[in-house]
Amino acid sequence: MLWISLGTDTALAEEVARHSGLKAAIAAADTTEWKKRDTRRCRVIVLELPASSAFIQEVLTAAQEALRPLPVVILDRAGDLDESLIGPSLSLFQHVIGDRSAEEISTHVLAALQAAAAKCPFETQESWTRLLVGESQPMRELRAIIRLAGPRQSTVLITGETGTGKERVAQAIHMASRRSGAPMVAVNCGALPEHLIEAELFGHTKGAFTGAVGARTGRFEQAHRGTLFLDEVGETPLILQPKLLRVLQERELQRVGSSETVKVDARIVAASNTNLDQAVAQRRFREDLYYRLNVIPIRVPTLRERQSDIPLLAAHFIERVCQREDLPQKKLTAEALRKLTEFEWPGNVRQLEHAMEMAAALTGDRETIYLGDIEMHLQSSARELGSAPSNGDLFPLDVPTDDLPFEDLMGKVEKLLLEQALRRHGGNKAKAAKALGLKRTTLLYKLKGQECVAGAA
Repeated sequence: MLWISLGTDTALAEEVARHSGLKAAIAAADTTEWKKRDTRRCRVIVLELPASSAFIQEVLTAAQEALRPLPVVILDRAGDLDESLIGPSLSLFQHVIGDRSAEEISTHVLAALQAAAAKCPFETQESWTRLLVGESQPMRELRAIIRLAGPRQSTVLITGETGTGKERVAQAIHMASRRSGAPMVAVNCGALPEHLIEAELFGHTKGAFTGAVGARTGRFEQAHRGTLFLDEVGETPLILQPKLLRVLQERELQRVGSSETVKVDARIVAASNTNLDQAVAQRRFREDLYYRLNVIPIRVPTLRERQSDIPLLAAHFIERVCQREDLPQKKLTAEALRKLTEFEWPGNVRQLEHAMEMAAALTGDRETIYLGDIEMHLQSSARELGSAPSNGDLFPLDVPTDDLPFEDLMGKVEKLLLEQALRRHGGNKAKAAKALGLKRTTLLYKLKGQECVAGAA
């Protein structure tokens, strides 16, 4: 949201942005400062009067000539704007007369966004389909579910293996919803330290804890009127789960360090690559929270279940890399494509994407990608899958027959343990830590220590 005003008080603009689920960029009226803002990323312009007639016309003309519908909300406290300045050609405007509260202004902002969406229905209704590449039966079924679930307000729980594209599905649900004009805010519950996740989700006041040098808005409030995506929700600490349940039930929260209740209106889309039924049975995840999240369940298929989509996905990833890196467009040989479709892809779509990026980058200006260009990645993955020895030993480790350097040996054992746990869980540090019975922070510390040892060797 681009807010243009002669005044210097930014509090109103920020409050309107919060109510509208947008981010405010503020510029001074009757100057060229507003032109420095990137209007391509702007969803709506709020023009606060007074401003000169020439400046008003300049802003309206820029909005009219934008590549996509760009609505304008004009705040006219005095009520003396001559609407003939607007002209019949600019229909996407809201003329708000008189003193209004931030919440009232945000209502006009959201109405302007909805009018812009109606002007370009494909952009908001069906553009989400480009996020989901593939024409296999599982993908057609997935798109059908999103068409039904997208416009609803119900909470969605997305499950699937690591690398299947759960965040892409969440983005598609948001774009297919009535909230597509507001942002989707994503937070990885497994990537945040336990002592910070509450403040990250709910916000905090100044001085609420050591290091809280200023107040901070939490992710729930940032997603007001939009969508909050809780990735790896199964990693949410048990002590925090009752508070998360309360927000989902009551749609209100309290910032850390505050007794004030804040109303929030955010649709929740959660994702997990762990078995939440099993987590509930093991009392690692609250049953009532699980049922509150699992209103509309969506399972994302593995790449093994949609092998017919591999040619489309491979071509899509290669084209994207070539455009980004300014390389000539490349094609896979029939032999290379056959090998791709035969491979099991334990890392799913993400692994295929990395393989195609590597192949496109390492073939330079050559327009053909041969089997040899992708075999290195496939062989590396096969070695990782088959790295577990078959002779009953836990690790392929050589024990010296002479003097036993115990500390060095145990360091090697620890390194192999960490590497194996990360491989088995697709690089997911939270899951690897849980499998090893460690805290995530402890795992990160040990990984950093192994890097230091390797660097000193």
